[in-house]
Parts: sequence; structure tokens; C-alpha cells
Amino acid sequence: VQLQASGGGLVQAGDSLRLSCAAYGTIYSNWIMGWFRQAPGKEREFVAAVTWRNYKRIYADSINGRFTISRDAAKNTVDLQMGSLKPEDTAVYYCAANTNGYDHSNLEKYSYWGQGTLVTVSS
Repeated sequence: VQLQASGGGLVQAGDSLRLSCAAYGTIYSNWIMGWFRQAPGKEREFVAAVTWRNYKRIYADSINGRFTISRDAAKNTVDLQMGSLKPEDTAVYYCAANTNGYDHSNLEKYSYWGQGTLVTVSS
């Protein structure tokens, strides 16, 4: 499967932004689709994930209710609605597919990655 992330941009603190990930190919029912981010000079970190089969959504503690992940099985898309953005949310955001169906926050369990989309939040 090929993943293509889009929707990044430059916003101000407090703004909202919606990222979208289009999947080209089959997403199997046991997969987990996730969003990760990597800030300059930092390691890539887990942001949110959604199970394809039963739409269970999981978030990193740092998100604190500001983001919402969603998926559209008919369109093969996974979106990340981000709100109350902060400068520390500045990063390249990646969508990814976990074909194992477990360990949603472990990036090593994700086999497919999109190219990333840059989100810059100014103060």
C-alpha cells in the first residue's frame, strides 16, 4: 500500500488544521493506521492511531484531547484533525500502516509510511 499525507502548512498558535492520509492499495481489517510526528532534532513520536476493523482510537498523552483521528473505509483515508495548535506541535507529520494489528505506538511495527507533511505553528 502507498500512503500520501497532505494538509500541512503554516498556522498560528491556537489555530486548527486537518491532515489527510490517502491510502492506495488494500488496508486489511486487522491493520492499525497511525499518525506520527518528528520535530527538528527529535525522534519520531506517536501521535494517534485508529484500528481499521472496529474504529478504536488511541492518542498520545501529550495530545490531551486536542486532536481527533478518523478514518473513512470507503475512501481509504485517515484524517487527523488538530486543534488548539501550539508551537511545540511543529513537526513533520507522517501517516503509517501497522500491519501487525498491535503495539500501536511502536513505530517499528509500522510497515508502510507516507512521505510526511510539514506543520509549522507560529507563536
